[in-house]
Amino acid sequence: MKLQQVLLFNPRAVSNKNYRIPNSILQIAASIEGIFEWVIVDGNREQDPWPKIEAYLETGAFGYFASTAMPGPQLSQAIPISKRIRQTYPPIKIIWGGYFASNQYKVVIDSPFVDFVVNGPGDHAFPALLVALEHNQPYEFIQNLIYKTDTGEIVKTTKQTLVDQDSLPDLPYAKLDEFYSIKGYLRPTHLGKKTIAYHSSLGCPFSCSFCAVVPIYNARWKGKSAKKIFQEISFIKENYGGDAIEFHDNNFFVSEKRTVEFSKLIAPYNMTWWGEGRIDTIDKYKDESLQIMKDSGCKMIFLGAESGNDKILENIDKGGKQTGAQIKAFAERLKNVGIVPEYSFVLGFPGPSKDEVMDQIEAEIDFIKEVKEINPATEIIIYLYSPVPTEGSELYKKIIEAGFSFPEKLEDWLSPSWENFDLRKNPLTPWLSPKMVDRVKNFETVINARYPTSTDAKITPFQRKVMKRIAGFRYNSGIYKYPYELKVLQKFWLRYRQPEIEGFASE
Repeated sequence: MKLQQVLLFNPRAVSNKNYRIPNSILQIAASIEGIFEWVIVDGNREQDPWPKIEAYLETGAFGYFASTAMPGPQLSQAIPISKRIRQTYPPIKIIWGGYFASNQYKVVIDSPFVDFVVNGPGDHAFPALLVALEHNQPYEFIQNLIYKTDTGEIVKTTKQTLVDQDSLPDLPYAKLDEFYSIKGYLRPTHLGKKTIAYHSSLGCPFSCSFCAVVPIYNARWKGKSAKKIFQEISFIKENYGGDAIEFHDNNFFVSEKRTVEFSKLIAPYNMTWWGEGRIDTIDKYKDESLQIMKDSGCKMIFLGAESGNDKILENIDKGGKQTGAQIKAFAERLKNVGIVPEYSFVLGFPGPSKDEVMDQIEAEIDFIKEVKEINPATEIIIYLYSPVPTEGSELYKKIIEAGFSFPEKLEDWLSPSWENFDLRKNPLTPWLSPKMVDRVKNFETVINARYPTSTDAKITPFQRKVMKRIAGFRYNSGIYKYPYELKVLQKFWLRYRQPEIEGFASE
């Protein structure tokens, strides 16, 4: 008897053509290659993915629909398409994976159109589940699964230890190229004209209570070897092109030895690259290691500064040994090396009173300005705090006590306000007043004009000069209210990176 086929779906994550190789769904494809026949539909490459999905399902050959589901834009396709499949093709099993499905599993599995959630890596869980379903075998002992029993009980199976990443099968790039040109995925970025998106590791060894990764990996990390990374990057470059690399790992720089070895291997290829790491981890690197990284093409590093307040860093369980003083010192250290630090700050954490929350915001603004004075090249990314805390943490208790709650129905996540929440644009949190939000956003407008980003190559020297001059008075005097003149200029001239829908969060 021929096995039923699998339709793998990557919902649209970006509104423009700045899409990347769909590594997460391609990893799942690799796990069933040679066992089940599969196809990929990428919502980023389709004006409307439904006609293609429908054409596949109408053949009657497909028994499984698997979708990744990141918070934010991907839900706008994952939810309605999954619902439509359940209504039109009820026998098909619908399986979700991704950060949203794992972290919001209760609302996902309570919906009538999601049968299973793959809770974390699916390299073993996904093919094992398909085999069990195909042969009507039990699946309660398959790790990394969440499902609901016939009696309505939600079952979470045990979590699997992260496997040796080098032991996993190679990603099926050649087969992906049959569905969508890989060259079409190598898009222009601030790094190069043909940027390769790549995942070299899973998880993170830290347990920050505000991070969506923590509940999935429980402070565990596994990375591919430097040789394996180089081998796969070389394959893409030699077969499809590429002059730059974005590492979409949650924490690329965990191992100094691996980073240095990769840097030495990739150096002759003259490729620029970017990754995400922790300040207190990379600050332990030797000066020689940082220089090797720079010489190999490391142009910029995304770093979660979060806050310049040591007490806040402690309260949010940042972990490690990061301090406000270290954040500033590391900005200077990277300045001396010539690597651009891309610092993200989170403003608006819950506090004992609204006055204290506002005081925290003002203190963070002053701290950010200190960082820019130390290293003007530092890229600053500002987020409003959106709760994704680890259950049981002190931060989780605080947001519950403050009256915050997530939607109780999966389809409620489709509202524009919740999409903005996921993108950290509108936190919907009871402890933040409109005045606080305006203060943060207005400061963001002013600092972006005072220090026009280096990541947008389209800005002319004249435009930079005009924005810097107009914003200078506001920035130096602290007058951020009603920066309409800057908003107008930025609307037409400036495009800042949005890592929440680009870079590390695009999976």
